[in-house]
Amino acid sequence: MAWLTLPVDLLSKYLGLFTDVWLTLVFGFLIVPAVFGVPFGIHKYYIKILLSIFEWTTLQMELKAKEKNNQLYKHYTSGIIVKVPDSTLKQEIQDLRCSAGCLSLDPRFELADVFVFCRKALENIIDDDVTKRFSAQKLENWNLLTRSNHNFRYINLQLLALWILGVLIRYGVLLPFRVTVAVTGIFLFVVLSTVVGLIPCTKTYLSDKVHLMGYRLCVRSLTGIVTYHNRENKPKNDGICVANHTTPIDGIVLANDHCYSLVGQLHGGLLGLIQRAMVKSSPHMWFERAEVKDRRLVAKRLRDHVADENKHPVLIFPEGTCVNNTSVMMFRKGSFEIGCTVYPAAIKYDPRFADAFWNSSKFGLMGYLLRMMSSWAIVCSVWYLPPMNRKEGEDAMQFANRVKAAIAAQGGLVDLIWDAGLKRTKVKDTFKEEQQQLYSKILLGDHEYQNHPES
Repeated sequence: MAWLTLPVDLLSKYLGLFTDVWLTLVFGFLIVPAVFGVPFGIHKYYIKILLSIFEWTTLQMELKAKEKNNQLYKHYTSGIIVKVPDSTLKQEIQDLRCSAGCLSLDPRFELADVFVFCRKALENIIDDDVTKRFSAQKLENWNLLTRSNHNFRYINLQLLALWILGVLIRYGVLLPFRVTVAVTGIFLFVVLSTVVGLIPCTKTYLSDKVHLMGYRLCVRSLTGIVTYHNRENKPKNDGICVANHTTPIDGIVLANDHCYSLVGQLHGGLLGLIQRAMVKSSPHMWFERAEVKDRRLVAKRLRDHVADENKHPVLIFPEGTCVNNTSVMMFRKGSFEIGCTVYPAAIKYDPRFADAFWNSSKFGLMGYLLRMMSSWAIVCSVWYLPPMNRKEGEDAMQFANRVKAAIAAQGGLVDLIWDAGLKRTKVKDTFKEEQQQLYSKILLGDHEYQNHPES
């Protein structure tokens, strides 16, 4: 039976060699550089290769579509909706009446006015500005991540082979590498944070180093390639940092470059273990489920934190939920009532390499992280904007809108007035009443409406 032991010994030898090579690659090229913050610079070559492949696949599909005389890129709207962005309700009613032969806006009810509201309703049903902000961003090229898009079907054997090769690389090489780095990073972060929490002297310095190491490992585990702009505007300890929200990893992306104090609800399980380890070495603010709804308690703890210049700036995402990185929705005013300096930051992800948007109604957190770890890379840009303060006579909501507009303009995002909470709730009655009041003002005139507001 000696001949049977030879393959087993050979297999054991090669398995040991494979393990040694694997650990050397993971620790030598990923974990150690992340701990010391030393990049190898190979990411830019990796991205160039991917872009070249994407361009070639797009060219192949364009040639195939041209041969069949088909349109490669199908538009997602029918083209029948033409919205006039700067038109007011009064102007639209006046245009409608003028088209019917009227030369002035007669302050009386006309049955034809109903068509203005009907048209608005149909516009929002076909192409509303809210619902499409909670679905994946559409691409006009194939990034070899999906076969489900109706624009990208079987073209030729070369593309099919390339897609299969991509699946093998992403799930057979990249995913195991990333999981190994993530597990190692979380373990080191929890252990070192707990140890640092027991050391009274130089606690802040060591805590900052441990937190930066942990966030860098998390970014490396996603093959995160982040470009930071205007670093002279990085947040200081006298205020809060606010940013648009696309994914749960937004906080990791920002904390990869600067230490923050995080705010959130205290969870159980693995996430709760990480949160408790973090708070031992750094002053993060975790609230129990019942405390989250107490706005006064939250505001008081935020004010007390900001007043202490020895603590890191607070990182907050005022939208309250994830939006698909095409727009910025309404900021909740609570963060802007504290009365401190606000440091805006704009985050923009490149959808060609991964869909960073977390659709929480479709994917759980673990499923989402698996999708991210099996993507090509997380490529994004972060812009630090100049600090902003509340102006005299400006209320918290106006201040929030001004900050939101600055973030949207810098990140190339659409600035929307809608509450992201509409993702899960119905439209408030106040929005309907607002339109009714506008129409009443048109019929009665501003002066008469003020004298009879109940009408």
